Amino acid sequence: MRFHIQQESDIPASTQLYNQICFAIAARHYPPGHRLPSTRQLAMQTGLHRNTISKVYRQLENDGVVEAMAGSGIYVRDQQKPRELKAPPGLRNRLRPDIDREVRQCVDGLLNAGCTLQQARELLTREIDWRLRCGARVLVSTPREDIGASLLIAEELVPVLEVPVEVVPMEELEAVLESSSNGTVVTSRYFLQPVEELAQRFGVRAVAVDLNDFRHELDLLKELRTGSCVGLVSISPGILRAAEVILHSMRGNELLVMTANPDVGSRLLALLRAASHVLCDRPSLPLVEQTLRQNRAQLMRLPQVHCAQSYLGASTIDLLRKEIGLTGQRDGYGDPETMKVG
Repeated sequence: MRFHIQQESDIPASTQLYNQICFAIAARHYPPGHRLPSTRQLAMQTGLHRNTISKVYRQLENDGVVEAMAGSGIYVRDQQKPRELKAPPGLRNRLRPDIDREVRQCVDGLLNAGCTLQQARELLTREIDWRLRCGARVLVSTPREDIGASLLIAEELVPVLEVPVEVVPMEELEAVLESSSNGTVVTSRYFLQPVEELAQRFGVRAVAVDLNDFRHELDLLKELRTGSCVGLVSISPGILRAAEVILHSMRGNELLVMTANPDVGSRLLALLRAASHVLCDRPSLPLVEQTLRQNRAQLMRLPQVHCAQSYLGASTIDLLRKEIGLTGQRDGYGDPETMKVG
């Protein structure tokens, strides 16, 4: 993973680097537990002063995205340490052969820590009961100003989870958890820190889902001719802001970038008139297509519309299902489609 900083840009270099590192972590280019490049390595790669890079790393640590280990380096925060103990009696033949050994090791670990057998049973029962309670429902939460990100996450969770999925603005999350603390709170890594603090107060789990790496879209943008106009359309203002910074960091002023929320008709139409390529999310696609059909006579040429079929990473839903106690795997997403509207 290489980072690109446009030194002549109006966007501060620290903001460019922060957004690129956040995206790399959210899309699992850097998975949990991965050691990030040192300030010296990033300074050589980006041309930034090490103090600037240290400032970015401190901000990432304050936001709960990374953790600093003295004398070792900066690591992607491992939010959920692997916890096994999935061996109810009677399922031995359906589970991997070493499951009994893992159960014994878990119990031995508790005994070595000073627990009695009764205390070990209470701890394990409490953990299992807590996981069952967390699986009662899923609350998807982001700040109200970027509730579109919650809607994108919920759209992909509803068809594949057998539990209720609700969208709750972060500003209302405390009141919702006060009325009932059953469930798991889901957010993106961009908003994990404040959501996690609230969840801990009410004894519920907070889980950050990973984003799609958008490799197909990024490869397309790298190949566009200098001077091309690119339109970005999303129901999430946060996605638009981050995408604009990342695209600018990749191509600088080589591309003209326009952004629009699909609900703002005049801005969307202006974008479609100017752009040669339009990238959008699935909820935005119907409005993009409708606007193109209604205004076809006014357009000198139709832009190529590329719809990202998935907002979440391919494996993150299966990890979430495991975390909330749902069994079985589901089919993965297909590759993003590229379509030309005409």
